[in-house]
Amino acid sequence: MNKILLTALIAPVALGTAMAAPKISAQSIIVNPVETSLTVKVWTDRDSTGTQTPNYNVGDRIRIYTSVNQDAYVYLFNVDPNGKVDLILPNRYAGGANFLKANTVKAFPSAGDPFTFDIAAPYGVNKVLALASKTQLNLDQIADFKSQNAQATKFADVNVQGQGQLAQALSIVVNPVPQNTWISDIAYYNVAGGTSTTPPVQPVPVQTPPTQPQQGGYPAYSVTSQTEWRTAFTSSTATAASVYNFYTAELQRQGFTLVGTRQERSRIAGQFRSNSGTAELRVSESGNSNRFDVVIIRRS
Repeated sequence: MNKILLTALIAPVALGTAMAAPKISAQSIIVNPVETSLTVKVWTDRDSTGTQTPNYNVGDRIRIYTSVNQDAYVYLFNVDPNGKVDLILPNRYAGGANFLKANTVKAFPSAGDPFTFDIAAPYGVNKVLALASKTQLNLDQIADFKSQNAQATKFADVNVQGQGQLAQALSIVVNPVPQNTWISDIAYYNVAGGTSTTPPVQPVPVQTPPTQPQQGGYPAYSVTSQTEWRTAFTSSTATAASVYNFYTAELQRQGFTLVGTRQERSRIAGQFRSNSGTAELRVSESGNSNRFDVVIIRRS
């Protein structure tokens, strides 16, 4: 059986009036602001809601699900923390057709498919983008299925890197189709380290409040009226980079755009900007105790 290594995406666009040029959201995710009756959903086997960020360890197998409420072509992309883009669907395999019937759920891989999706490094938050269209889209500028140099273990040769480039390319792809015939959705998952033979180690909060909810394996970022939010926890599998990627994704979910990152040994800091103000993320790691300290400062 073949193994497909997912090295841990995503991008956005919005269309306005009939002849308006597509736009890209602040989070570089392709979205359609025009009301449409078509809907698409994407989720992983560890989060049926598609709204959380479940943990996977290197070596774990992941299964991705998608569904549409109307007959449509569905395109699935994966973007890892380093910006590497993989086209999951369509693909070269026998079960790689991407036309879905209305109100059906399709799993990738499905039972009987001759491949598995195996989680691989880098560590951090991955994004899965589902783009559904009532008409078939031309992805020739994004991916090549016919290259003679393509490896048998690859679904397709992708010609773009990073969610920004993917967003730009998809904005061109959807531009010719009617605005009310396409829609997108996004799901997240975190590559947290470890192996499938050892259960994921959940971080243990070591700072007040002890009952702080957990999300994606790390303490969830709770937006409050205070300008400064702090938390600390210990984990034997996390790294400063994976923790930084997790909280970066949390801020991006809230409309912030990353504008700069600086790193000094075991400390990483990021600057963010949004229409409502700025934010700063600080992550520091104490190697001897496996302790991580996180600070988020927001200013209006």
